Amino acid sequence: MNMHTPRPIPRYHEIAQECALFETAHAQGLPLLLKGPTGCGKTRFVEHMAVRLDRPLYTVACHDDLSAADLIGRYLLKGGDTHWVDGPLTRAVREGGICYLDEIVEARKDVTVVLHPLTDNRRMLMIDRTGEELVAPPGFMLVASYNPGYQNVLKRLKPSTRQRFLSASFDFPNPASESAIVAQESGLDASRVRPLVRLAGHIRALSGMDLEEGVSTRLLIYTASLIHRGMPIETALEAAIIEPLTDEEDIKQALRDLIATIYG
Repeated sequence: MNMHTPRPIPRYHEIAQECALFETAHAQGLPLLLKGPTGCGKTRFVEHMAVRLDRPLYTVACHDDLSAADLIGRYLLKGGDTHWVDGPLTRAVREGGICYLDEIVEARKDVTVVLHPLTDNRRMLMIDRTGEELVAPPGFMLVASYNPGYQNVLKRLKPSTRQRFLSASFDFPNPASESAIVAQESGLDASRVRPLVRLAGHIRALSGMDLEEGVSTRLLIYTASLIHRGMPIETALEAAIIEPLTDEEDIKQALRDLIATIYG
């Protein structure tokens, strides 16, 4: 967990009016759920909007052991005395900031229960340990994300929780937009970025068959950054695409064969 107020504004390429949706949801005090594959730009989007709206941003990477106390806060022993320490959700509520819960489906059930009063007209956070009932100020916004491709029977966002949020679907940008993003972020010439984006399109077509997921825009930026700094293309592709995508040797070889058809 970390709190950060990024400056200057992180670059973000709007695809489908999602910035206007975020601004309207924030103005109306409505929670927002972002759905989309890993590495397609959800976190960057939230960072971008937090700066645009001049709000502090608290980002929480959800996981199996994340408890309600991790979000709300707990008493800690210091110098023989106990002191209450706010968690990131409580700090966001008190300061009128944005709390971003990344991969919310990974969180424990008691976490989603705590969120419910914040996602309806009450906009309230109840802290049992201190007896406080905090009403979120106008600047507060709750944002969550998840990757539908990771969901299974045991980890599925309940409809009763999902329907408390506005929702927006994210996906990888079209090739022209993705080429522009990768070139801008990495500094690599656009003519050398386009084969990378074409390769990503072929690999994404394999996801769900031989691969659990396709290559992310983030990995393309990593690859392009390595090439831009003088690393041989083969080494960059191996380190930033092939190895992160799979541990299976036969799939690695299939990816190398695919790369050979594009780079010759």
